[in-house]
Amino acid sequence: MVYELAAEAAVDEGMAAFSDGLIIAMIVAYAIALFLFALEAAYGRRKALAPGRMDPVGATAGAGPGAKGAGGAAPAAAGGSSTVDLDAEEEAAAGGGDGIEVSVRGAGPRPSAARNGLGLVALVVTVLGFLLNLGQIATRGLAADRWPWGNMFEFVVAICLCSVGAFLYAAFRYKARYLGTFVLLPVVLLLGIAVRWLYSEAGPVIPALHSYWIAIHVSAAIIATGAFMVSGAAGITYLIAHRSEMKRAAGEKVAGIAAKLPAPELLDRVSHRFIVIAFPLWTFAIIAGAIWADEAWGRFWGWDPKEVWSFITWVVYAAYLHARATAGWRGTRTAWIGVAGFACLMFNFFAVNYLFSGLHSYA
Repeated sequence: MVYELAAEAAVDEGMAAFSDGLIIAMIVAYAIALFLFALEAAYGRRKALAPGRMDPVGATAGAGPGAKGAGGAAPAAAGGSSTVDLDAEEEAAAGGGDGIEVSVRGAGPRPSAARNGLGLVALVVTVLGFLLNLGQIATRGLAADRWPWGNMFEFVVAICLCSVGAFLYAAFRYKARYLGTFVLLPVVLLLGIAVRWLYSEAGPVIPALHSYWIAIHVSAAIIATGAFMVSGAAGITYLIAHRSEMKRAAGEKVAGIAAKLPAPELLDRVSHRFIVIAFPLWTFAIIAGAIWADEAWGRFWGWDPKEVWSFITWVVYAAYLHARATAGWRGTRTAWIGVAGFACLMFNFFAVNYLFSGLHSYA
């Protein structure tokens, strides 16, 4: 009882109130950015690419001897139709020093990702929301005088920060701002759920969480989850874009946002890269969690539901990487594995915490 009173007295009420105010501000910023990204996706200008345009597909099948690497131009086709360079957005995504090669496709015109000035404004607003999110986490940690991810509410807010950070990296590094709608939609929904049903006031945590391992184990899990969310968004977007491309190849008309997505190959690459980033972090989080469990509970592994589903998620993503590295799988097969891994991650995140009883206290 004395310990609880001392811990409660240590809470900075003014800082906690300021942190709560930042929650509303960052949700508003993310919601505005989501609206602008959706407008760009629905009404942005598309660039129709001529037949024979160059697509980054990771192979040179069909390319002539003079075909260049990513972003380069190929000679004119024999039939007189000139090839078209990659768009600035797609060229940057296809490049990046990976030595990816391109092939010349003989299909009909394919639209590039829709874009206009709204996307740039949305990016600026997203950066603002990211800074507000970062400020909210920092001020809540200062208010409670501890690492600010000791309960489900704080965990959700931290995951949203990492998801948006991963998206911003993709937007600036790979020019993949077309993922804004697909990433910010779950972020806004998660934050709404966190504020409405998961909110808890800044305060002390249970004694088991008073350990330096929370800064190691939980931080790795949060960063990995954020990267997996961007990968999941890219994978789902890939499946939509691939289906649209199949319809287009069959002569069917494709309308709406689905018709304005970029080439599926680009989405596949973005999804793969973020899994490559997140998987070792997730592996480290599991190992660190086992070490912490040994210190706290006297065993490395106890088949706790959270431990089991964390391992299941790891196995699914390991299967994804194995299929790409050894079997050479690409496209829809690996995309479905990636989406299955993301579904396991979300099940572990929500269902395990609230439907199963275990030693993990986030519920």
